[in-house]
Amino acid sequence: MAETMRTAPDPTPPKGFRSAERGWPELHRIPHPPHRVPGAGDVLGLGLRTPVQHTMRDARRLGPIFRRRIFNKEFVLVSGAGLTAELADESRFAKHVGLGVANLRPIAGDGLFTAYNHEPNWQLAHDVLAPGFSREAMAGYHPMMLAVTAQLLDRWDGEQAAGRAVDVPGDMTKLTLETIARTGFSHDFGSFERPRPHPFVTAMVGSLTYAQRLNALPGPLASLLLRGATRRNDADTALLNRTVDEVVRARRAAGTGAGTGDLLDRMLDTAHPETGERLAPDNVRRQVITFLIAGHETTSGALSFALHYLSRHPEVAARARAEVDRVWGDTDRPGYDQVARLRYVRRVLDEALRLWPTAPAYAREARQDTVLDGVHPMRRGAWAMILIPMLHRDPGVWGADPERFDPDRFDAQAVRSRPPHAFKPFGTGARACIGRQFALHEATLVLGLLLRRYDLRPDPAYRLRVTERLTLMPQGLRLHLERRSGTTARTPEATAPRAEPEEAAAPRCPVHGTGD
Repeated sequence: MAETMRTAPDPTPPKGFRSAERGWPELHRIPHPPHRVPGAGDVLGLGLRTPVQHTMRDARRLGPIFRRRIFNKEFVLVSGAGLTAELADESRFAKHVGLGVANLRPIAGDGLFTAYNHEPNWQLAHDVLAPGFSREAMAGYHPMMLAVTAQLLDRWDGEQAAGRAVDVPGDMTKLTLETIARTGFSHDFGSFERPRPHPFVTAMVGSLTYAQRLNALPGPLASLLLRGATRRNDADTALLNRTVDEVVRARRAAGTGAGTGDLLDRMLDTAHPETGERLAPDNVRRQVITFLIAGHETTSGALSFALHYLSRHPEVAARARAEVDRVWGDTDRPGYDQVARLRYVRRVLDEALRLWPTAPAYAREARQDTVLDGVHPMRRGAWAMILIPMLHRDPGVWGADPERFDPDRFDAQAVRSRPPHAFKPFGTGARACIGRQFALHEATLVLGLLLRRYDLRPDPAYRLRVTERLTLMPQGLRLHLERRSGTTARTPEATAPRAEPEEAAAPRCPVHGTGD
């Protein structure tokens, strides 16, 4: 797999995104939204602030493959499970860096997430950092995850005692930023001591939002309409670089091993096991930015969506809480292996990621001339974008009511009966998220600790609204908390979780564990 990624041909790197039209000889056979505006195409239906949700609406009308034209750019979107499975074939398709991902290149350069396939630093960084996500390394991160979550619990105890609702997305962002910063880089942002988000978070949100806005506008128009936003983005980028440079500078001053083998130690001190190459200083900065952004932004969204659904489904919360009480017993510090045994809690998380995958799309490009689904010719370099929220709502896979929240979609038997590649919240193939198991362990641990301590009460007037900044997050989500009478309090026997077969918790590869 790794060798394939090294040698596969790669088209000229696109600027922003390259029109798909040149690579799809029979593009006219693919449906598109009606009522196109001459010159502007489908831009009126794009939804500048919520393009993913507007695109989901088009997918419902047009089917599992359709196209959109934005001014002179036309591109293809896929949401059917069968088409997605075909695009996952690594012998025919590779990751395509385009749309919002390419717009992050000024920040993250050839970091793991934004590198083009032909750039050698992707493979070098992947091979150097992969041991940082081994089971042994993950077990080493676990105590720090517990420590950061304890800060969240202290904060929520104070809010609950004062009768105030908690800001779920804001506090989940603080939690996940501190977790990746401390476990990966032994750095404390002091998020829980700040009345407002850390400037790094503000700059990150600004950069992600700016990258998304660039998707809908051609270069000349973006330069005209986003002049002020471009200046703010330049300032945000400078702040991100400055913050990371200070972290790296402090580590170099502290000397080798100061991070006790964390990710930053690996970046600075570890050579490739075969070639002896090391990451260059500018690439270290890009990898740190990549991990700080990707390592907390998507996980905070996943936790926030899961807490929303738990608050709206008390029977699910009761069943998950019963599992936590049964598996963890009286301990306030569950061990690393005890987290993996929370199988129903993990199902809750997976079902939240099904409905709202926080990284909502990825793109695949043809390695050579091919035909998709036996119908659609694609030239080498042509690409299609997988719209994950609609893949996760394909009625042929998920049934007639895919909008319904049901964690039992992820019990062991249901998972085995589904076709491959129907659930892709972390991407696919060799370029899938390297930190997948880190995120899943962290989120499962946090949900278990929160369920153990609190009953979650929603605001009856709240209706889920999803904000988009390349990633997805519930907007304005606040919950009221009721402190449970004791950490060993039990729910009624009727809500206790069913025993799960041991195979349901079989470990997956921490690097290539994509469910493929």
